[in-house]
Amino acid sequence: MPKTPQKTPASPPAATPPTKAAQVRDLLTRPEGATLADLCAATGWQPHSARAALSRLRKDGTAIERTAGESGAASIYRIAAAGAAG
Repeated sequence: MPKTPQKTPASPPAATPPTKAAQVRDLLTRPEGATLADLCAATGWQPHSARAALSRLRKDGTAIERTAGESGAASIYRIAAAGAAG
């Protein structure tokens, strides 16, 4: 009897890593929010690029609230709760 080649089981497709924009959104949805330094560290972006990402989210209709840091501390950015204007 001739041997038939055995099929290997199909492996599930590799999960695609989250985009940097998705990483920014995830950081902003945390209860503690994110500083500009947090966004830069997570994405590898320069500060002006991280600020541009925040602007893009605002342009797309996402309300982002900014809480000024106390006595020179960095500002905290968060995605505003539903119904809040930013």
